[in-house]
Amino acid sequence: MDISFKCPSCRQDLEVDASAAGQQLTCPTCSKAMTVPQPDATNMKVGLASNASAGAKEIKHFSVPVTSGPSAPLIQKSAPPLEVAAAGGPKQLHIKTIRHIDCKEVGHDNFDKVVTEALGKIGEDAIVSINTINYSYIEMGTQKLLNDFGVLIVYKS
Repeated sequence: MDISFKCPSCRQDLEVDASAAGQQLTCPTCSKAMTVPQPDATNMKVGLASNASAGAKEIKHFSVPVTSGPSAPLIQKSAPPLEVAAAGGPKQLHIKTIRHIDCKEVGHDNFDKVVTEALGKIGEDAIVSINTINYSYIEMGTQKLLNDFGVLIVYKS
């Protein structure tokens, strides 16, 4: 059996096992300490296993927690595209890595084209440095260790 009650601080509906009666706990909504009330006829809930009908519906009354400050965002904003980043606003350092293997198509090597387009989007004034990189990777088909190269572009936007 469960005890159903409201947090005395934020009025959030809470439900705990009857064995927790009299114990101290922290409200998951407002983080205030409280004591679980003793079970009585008004706050006891019986699980579905002991209900007369397994299809019986339990009506729940939910309340929205109220906070004093602004709520934290649940979804973080993604980074702006290069065109927007190069346009203006407060200047921050960013890094763009272009690997040679990512620029290969069947019979065509587009590395120079991809790097040129990326540099054009960033803009000459925003570029801090362009660094070459060498790295190794294991090719999945042959399981051989291969060496490749790329560029690391550091820019302000």
